[in-house]
Amino acid sequence: MKKIGFIGIGLMGLPMALNILKAGYNLKVFNRSINKTEPLKVLGAEIASTINDVVRDSDIVITMLTDDTAIDDVMSSSNFLDNLKSGSTVIDMSSVKPTTATKHYNNLKSKNINYLDAPVSGGTIGAEEASLAIMVGGEQIVFDEAIEVFKTMGNPTLVGPSGSGQVSKLANQVIVGLTIGAVAEAVTLCEKAGANPNKMIKALSGGWADSKILQTHGKRMIDKDFTPKGKTSVHLKDMNNILECANSFNTHLPISNLVKEMYKTLVENGHGETDHSSLYKEIERINKK
Repeated sequence: MKKIGFIGIGLMGLPMALNILKAGYNLKVFNRSINKTEPLKVLGAEIASTINDVVRDSDIVITMLTDDTAIDDVMSSSNFLDNLKSGSTVIDMSSVKPTTATKHYNNLKSKNINYLDAPVSGGTIGAEEASLAIMVGGEQIVFDEAIEVFKTMGNPTLVGPSGSGQVSKLANQVIVGLTIGAVAEAVTLCEKAGANPNKMIKALSGGWADSKILQTHGKRMIDKDFTPKGKTSVHLKDMNNILECANSFNTHLPISNLVKEMYKTLVENGHGETDHSSLYKEIERINKK
């Protein structure tokens, strides 16, 4: 069975790594804050104290980090590059720019290392339930060799060549961001006009407007519970990456631009660490003008 190295044991990385471990894989993990790896250690994972150690004997190295800077720091370091096993596969499951994915694909390919970009959607709940949507960019043969590992975490689809997974994640975040905005306006309208927003959500169940976002994020808005599941600051990063990607293909996304500006204002007003459903609060602020 393949030896797996996992870098980045955060809100998403921990349940993803747990599911790989539960499937019986030999797992070695690395995280800068070593205390976060404790639940994995208890279940038999090996804890690496350095990047060198986690990649050295691994057949597959998975990274799940915050952003492009964090990924570049790891994947450009000699500790990482010089210790990868020839013919091994690096899978970046972080959400980064498509250009970042392509850059690391080309660099690793020149060193006889395979690379897949494989960002995910489904949040911490999807990570815990191993039901993540996994969007993969790369070569078919490399994807086929990694598919059983992917399946321990969710449902993988090879979308196209390197970078395509990240483009799909941006498409996902367009739909999520814009739908959160739509749900926030729907909840606000009900509250202002005297209709029960909880009953509205129930009434819409099964219809064309129904969605996971209506059911989960709508409830958060009604309950005013913005405990972070997906952070506003992260969604702002995604919206900026969406527009940068679109701009590089001379494509205009006017609604995405509007939602990006709303997330930007939210972050500037101190809501960066709240749940991205707090877009509701920006609509609330606009209505108080």
